[in-house]
Amino acid sequence: MRVLFTVFPATAHVHPIVPLAWALQNAGHEVRVAIHPDTVHLVTEAGLPAVPLGSREVLADAVKWNDNFEMLDSLSDALSLDTGDAPQWERQWQGLTGMLRMFTPMVDDLVAFCRGWRPDLVVWDPFCVAAGVAARVTGAAHARFLWGQDNIGWLRGRSLERQDGASGDPVDALMAPMLERYGLPYSEDLLLGQWTIDPMPQALRLPLPQRYEPIRRVPYNGSAVAPAWVHERPERPRVLLTLGIGGRGRQLFKAAGVSFPEVVDALAGLDVEVVATLHRAMLETVTRVPDNVRLTEYVPLAQILPSCSAIIHHGGGGTFAAATAAAVPQLIVPMPCWSEATTARFMADRGAGLVVTTEEFDTELLRKQITRLLDEPSFGEGARALRAEINQAPGPAEFVSVLEALTAEHRP
Repeated sequence: MRVLFTVFPATAHVHPIVPLAWALQNAGHEVRVAIHPDTVHLVTEAGLPAVPLGSREVLADAVKWNDNFEMLDSLSDALSLDTGDAPQWERQWQGLTGMLRMFTPMVDDLVAFCRGWRPDLVVWDPFCVAAGVAARVTGAAHARFLWGQDNIGWLRGRSLERQDGASGDPVDALMAPMLERYGLPYSEDLLLGQWTIDPMPQALRLPLPQRYEPIRRVPYNGSAVAPAWVHERPERPRVLLTLGIGGRGRQLFKAAGVSFPEVVDALAGLDVEVVATLHRAMLETVTRVPDNVRLTEYVPLAQILPSCSAIIHHGGGGTFAAATAAAVPQLIVPMPCWSEATTARFMADRGAGLVVTTEEFDTELLRKQITRLLDEPSFGEGARALRAEINQAPGPAEFVSVLEALTAEHRP
């Protein structure tokens, strides 16, 4: 079986697909990963074959978010979804469909590659709607691979419920230019996939009618030579502070009105070893590094978390998955961008940690909550129970047979 992954050019979108791509290769299937030319290294560093897709000009701004710390102020909570009320759903849907149009210029390149390589299955990032069109044109089965809750599916469902004919459907403007050039009619699977691969905990899944296939998210956080201290048993409880590999998490201190040096000083006053893995620009704001604090640019979470007793983070899906897999109690300060607040509430409801909002966040509360995570055994018990709950979903190796059956079912 030939499987093409089509991925949005951001580190946080590439990492989730890597374990499944490995599993498919290990089972004897051929795999390719189509991605923006300037981000092929994210794929090849994981040992996967990359297909450069489109021109460098398309999605150039999205690519810059991977490394450009100065672009953070352009990010917001505009796509963070609260399904309880969501009075702003229509504005969000308009904005999201406009964002999805960024990937539509890739359709011709995708179709050309699929016509030449002839994949049996196309697995695509929810932002990469052109991939479903390319699959339809070339007769491949196709499925989305989520990296967070299905905001697109929920907003699409709400838009279909509320359509009154008075205003145009923004999906028409999104899909028509691609479909007309290939003479295709629209169907909902071109926006939402023939089925959806969902690595989120089942309890976090939104109640939607689409077909979801659960898979356990096995953490992959990139590759690096592990520093020697990672393997040494820490003399004191190790507390990890990380704000993700890009995006809204890095705005936490600005949003909370507390500086990173102040946070370092607060944690240094505890009987712990603090490890902060942050962007270089943030690390350089600390002029005095206490003896029990270690500042480092990046250590893959899977390498360091097994030695940690607690983690502080912003609620990103990759960090949450890695901490859960390691059964480490979590202190989440949600920075809403997609589903961070929902993830934080779910974690706290399971007794696996605590949540502090940016409005509440200060150094005194930070010290108090970290002390609770370290001193109260219930949080360790909750973290282990959450890991057991997550592990009920099939892992990537088990999931290969599911994909084989679904591909056979959905190919024309």
